[in-house]
Amino acid sequence: MSASADSPFDVCLSEALVLSRGWVPRWLGKLLETLHQRETSAGNLNEKQVFSQARTALVGYRDLLASRFIAEIAEVVQGSAAPQGNAGSARSLRSLSFDDLELMDHQQVQETVELARVQQIVKMAADEELVAFNARLCRAQGYDVVRIETNPLRPEAVVGALMKALSGLHVDEAVRARWLHAGAVTLGNELQQFYRTLTLLLDGMGVEPAGYVVVHAAKVRPAASAAPSAARSDSVPATTMLGSDALLTLDHLHQLLVGNLEQSGGAVTDQGTSGSGNAMVRTLAAEVVTLMLRRIAEDQRLLQPVRDMVQRLKPALLQLARTDPRFFADRHNPARRLLDAITTQSLAFTSEQDRGFMAYAQRVHETVMALQAPTQSLPELMPVLLQRFTEADAAIASRQAPKRGLAMKTLVRVEQRHLLAERVAIEFQARNDFARAPGVVRRFLTGPWAQVVAQARMDSAEQGEALPADAAAHRYMSVLPDLLWSSQLALASLNRPRLIKVIPGLLRTLREGLDAIDYPRPQAESFFATLMGLHEAAYKTQRNGSQPQDDPPSQQDPDEHEMWMQPEEARDTGFMEDLAIDTQPAFLDTQPVSMRDELTREEAALSSGGSLTVGCWVDLMEQGQTLRCRLSWASPHGTMFLFAAANGRSISLTKRGLERLQELGRLHVVADHGVVDEALDAVARQALFNSGKG
Repeated sequence: MSASADSPFDVCLSEALVLSRGWVPRWLGKLLETLHQRETSAGNLNEKQVFSQARTALVGYRDLLASRFIAEIAEVVQGSAAPQGNAGSARSLRSLSFDDLELMDHQQVQETVELARVQQIVKMAADEELVAFNARLCRAQGYDVVRIETNPLRPEAVVGALMKALSGLHVDEAVRARWLHAGAVTLGNELQQFYRTLTLLLDGMGVEPAGYVVVHAAKVRPAASAAPSAARSDSVPATTMLGSDALLTLDHLHQLLVGNLEQSGGAVTDQGTSGSGNAMVRTLAAEVVTLMLRRIAEDQRLLQPVRDMVQRLKPALLQLARTDPRFFADRHNPARRLLDAITTQSLAFTSEQDRGFMAYAQRVHETVMALQAPTQSLPELMPVLLQRFTEADAAIASRQAPKRGLAMKTLVRVEQRHLLAERVAIEFQARNDFARAPGVVRRFLTGPWAQVVAQARMDSAEQGEALPADAAAHRYMSVLPDLLWSSQLALASLNRPRLIKVIPGLLRTLREGLDAIDYPRPQAESFFATLMGLHEAAYKTQRNGSQPQDDPPSQQDPDEHEMWMQPEEARDTGFMEDLAIDTQPAFLDTQPVSMRDELTREEAALSSGGSLTVGCWVDLMEQGQTLRCRLSWASPHGTMFLFAAANGRSISLTKRGLERLQELGRLHVVADHGVVDEALDAVARQALFNSGKG
């Protein structure tokens, strides 16, 4: 939230807090009425007692719940000032992953389902007014298009605030569930009126609605069916296994993953390896496989021929699910690894004309054909096909290993030198004579010369011997008094003999140090010209007898220097200089953005280096060309990153360069998780959605 205190956005949020003090107690009153109505209309004594208990508990907790609910809403609104402060519980549901589900216990699953169900009911009741409110609130935030997730008052956030308020009350879970079931619709109705009032407020302040982006659904060609000759007598059609009314719920999926399904009232001991199977287990496993493959078929990051061939794996994967119903959840399972390898390698290609695609596609085709006409059982065949498919990439990786190893070793050394240079610069700044030196000298010392001293110290440390008095590391430090003194006119002009005496040795040592790190000659000569100008001014001032005064020392810290890399190191690592990044154009297919968009992009860039994980794929624009790259390595301290382009080229970036590329829109993350992982996460979210409809 970057708007000023009197902006429409802030006025809207302030009014929302005022309104919440009215509609929250009103909603609780309606909830009491609903519980009373259901109590009086209950068909049996047990049901009547249940609602009576829920109503009685609400009477006792009504005021406390109201105050806590209002406080939680206020916290959500205030948290919207932070980039990630308004997500709350809603975010955790949207980002529910397959891995998260495996780690949940039964109670956590039920709570997640309960939250999803309430969110859906509330959202459906309030959706009509929410659309208009989202459009105007996003415009008030400075967005040209609607970004639903930026609305701190969206139904998911309000329900999350309610759940948090309820969690602090000492009430039975069954009672809380009755409150939520009975109050979901009326809560949605209250939010509908709440949104209508705020929309009129924004409209009265002249806030026009932002536009909604129309997203066209991907046109997915039906997967090529297997040839008749490839059919197997032991294959099972998906429709047969799923049934006509199959619907995966989160509870079913969780039980499948933990092996806790029941058959005929007894616990299922079959873990999917005996082959006898269980009808429910096989049905759910087949539904997961089907949904997973459907998601992959819709993944536009994979080229269409690849998606078609992956769909042709469906009969084999469904058959495998009969004997190993949890193979997709085991990352070490050969079938799961094969699917991971096929989809991950596909991300390297953006066109069928890319180098290496034909060879890759041929390997995928051979794998598909082998599974359509297997010569052995699938559990035995999968490891063979996995090894065969990955052999080519293993050979390529083996050939590139020396070059990649050299790049990693070089970048580690560069990072170590840079970190040491930062400490050296602090040593320089702590000197009493540092602050009065001209800015050009201070920047030289904390930049190039700190790198020189750091390199000399590292070289000496590698030798493992005590440093002699004339060691480079000592000599490069010993020039500091003469350099700082001679660059100050008021001091140097008072002692002309000393100035004439120190200049030759000073320049010689400075040149030696810069040559030791192969510092670019043009930049070095530029500094020497400036330094000689200072010396000449001091010399002439002494001769003329005038006593000049130096300019007052700058209180500003020396400029932050880029990560220094020697030319040979840059060649070994494919280094992209930070300064060169700003001189190149960004992606051409972008649209104009507002000031708020720019701020959001900068906020995201601040943490971009830390958010990229090794193995993620990115599109990087360089010299007008888009390169598909994979982050293959990050330095121990997270200051250097090594990318491997699909064309075999290595590219290294500093963290600052990486952030700048993202800020400029020249680096886009294509995939930060595996394709199969994301497909399974989508299955988990679909199961959660299905559960919420119950």
